Amino acid sequence: MRLVGLPLRNIVTAQELPWAALAGRSLAVDGFNAVYQFLATIRQQDGQLFCDADGRVTSHLMGTFYRTTSLLSEGVLPVWVFDGKPPERKVGTIRSRIVAKEKAESAWQEALAAGDLETARRKAAQTSRLTKPMVDELEVLLKALGVPTVRAPSEGEAQAAAMAAAGSVWAAASEDYDALLFGAPRLVRGLAARGRGSAGTVAQLIDRAALLESLGIDGEELIVLGLVVGTDFNDGVAGFGPKKALKLVQEHLGFEKTLEKVGVDLEEARSVAEIFRHPDALEVGKLAFGPVDEGALKELLVETHGFSETRVKAAVARARSRPRASPDPAESRGHQTLLETFGGPPA
Repeated sequence: MRLVGLPLRNIVTAQELPWAALAGRSLAVDGFNAVYQFLATIRQQDGQLFCDADGRVTSHLMGTFYRTTSLLSEGVLPVWVFDGKPPERKVGTIRSRIVAKEKAESAWQEALAAGDLETARRKAAQTSRLTKPMVDELEVLLKALGVPTVRAPSEGEAQAAAMAAAGSVWAAASEDYDALLFGAPRLVRGLAARGRGSAGTVAQLIDRAALLESLGIDGEELIVLGLVVGTDFNDGVAGFGPKKALKLVQEHLGFEKTLEKVGVDLEEARSVAEIFRHPDALEVGKLAFGPVDEGALKELLVETHGFSETRVKAAVARARSRPRASPDPAESRGHQTLLETFGGPPA
């Protein structure tokens, strides 16, 4: 089972869009995917996470607050989706990740003792852990920003894909490609680049229907491709990367014959395929963006964790100041709520 998401980069072509083209669009953000990035990258020179005066980790709050206000400043409407209980089939992946973190922890300490800060920071990034209290705190933060959150019954990425497929949001947003196997009609990547504020950065948009057409396969065959390469729920076939697996699937032998040809256990394959075919997800209707609760933001970020009040106010002001493009008709209600919240475009 893979320690990272499905590695489809070599066979996927993404459309590049300026962030302005996503104004008025709602995105179901794979929260764990994004927050683990924050915990890996928002660290001090020696690899230590940023903490408040009482030693409580704040890197997750920093990343989520500035990422969210940055997206809002572009008119992008993020709905944060957090994982629930992982499927039983993911237990092996979780155990492997725990072992990998423990090894990275030892390597980090060794690098620190040797004075090798570059290696220390790199190894420290591999030790990230996201706890339930941290997620609870993130939900408080996002509520204060007036941003909807969803706690998935299982995989957050599956929930985000289901919301996109149902039309509750325009797209799922994740750096992993697994959302495509879960049926997301659109996948947006590149939130991390936007978070760095680089001039001219763009989002990557993957249209699932266009992707399948370009690869010459259907949605069921995309799942088969994932099973051959390996997912969070199965080990895959040794020696098969995305390109080799794609050639196999393009023979159009069908689910069973394709997997039998490379020695995949069919009982296990059927079980894993069902996870992708019928994601365990909540039905989510229209999502409203509420008013910013500046008092709650000040209490959480400034008074509890020692954030700069000036910087917090400036970030919120930037989110309020940008004009918003007209959204899709299906999203007009949520977008109008946001316009009213932030006072509309400047005169």
